[in-house]
Amino acid sequence: MTTNLWTGHLVRLRAVEPRDWEAFHANDLDTESQRAGWSIQFPRSEAASKDWAERVAKAEPLGDNVRFAIENGQGELVGTINTQHCNVHAGTFSYGIALFRPHWRKGYAREAIQLVLRYYFGELRYQKVNTQVYSFNDASARLHESLGFRLEGRLRQMGFTNGQPFDELHYGLTREEFEQPLPAQPARRNWLD
Repeated sequence: MTTNLWTGHLVRLRAVEPRDWEAFHANDLDTESQRAGWSIQFPRSEAASKDWAERVAKAEPLGDNVRFAIENGQGELVGTINTQHCNVHAGTFSYGIALFRPHWRKGYAREAIQLVLRYYFGELRYQKVNTQVYSFNDASARLHESLGFRLEGRLRQMGFTNGQPFDELHYGLTREEFEQPLPAQPARRNWLD
């Protein structure tokens, strides 16, 4: 039986392909998804979205800084996760993740993060990961805490959206903490509850 480190039960991480431009373009039109993922950008033309996807698909990783497409079991692009600030000497890295809104709260983000952490800790010998969560994004804060991340700091009024300033919450997780078994997760609620 063949196994693939980049494939979990729910998602597969792969390179961005030029054909992905349509899903990224559609996500760019979703204000709430953009707000949760990074920031609301100016409208981008279809041609610009196609060019962006082409450039990303052809780009070589810069060291261990990589952008992955997240695809579900049906082969549908559901979001992206990218590693950044990879410091081999210090053994630290960070990442950002953005799921397209129709795919929120399905377990995709959790598994994509775990796949990246397993590789960076187990194969590349990194010792610590850091990530930032916007203070208005309670779901992301809960997700990271459920994965064992610890809140290490709060930077006040570091961003602005929807007419309000917001704080950045800084979370960290060491390799040793990642290797500890996670406490049992409560059963996911049905969306009709």
